[in-house]
Amino acid sequence: MKRKELIRHLRSQGCEFIREGAKHSWWYNPSLNKRSAVPRHNEIVDVLARKICKDLGVPPAK
Repeated sequence: MKRKELIRHLRSQGCEFIREGAKHSWWYNPSLNKRSAVPRHNEIVDVLARKICKDLGVPPAK
């Protein structure tokens, strides 16, 4: 999955960007008070994308 697609999905689900880390971007879901790191690779493995969505409490991206 492309990183841009995952970011677009997270924003559509109400998640917000917090900050840039050394190699990751940190995202936050304010409705569930959960956060997760999204790596800054162009391609993100589908298993990792599902884990990020699960950590943030949103449905998996398709």
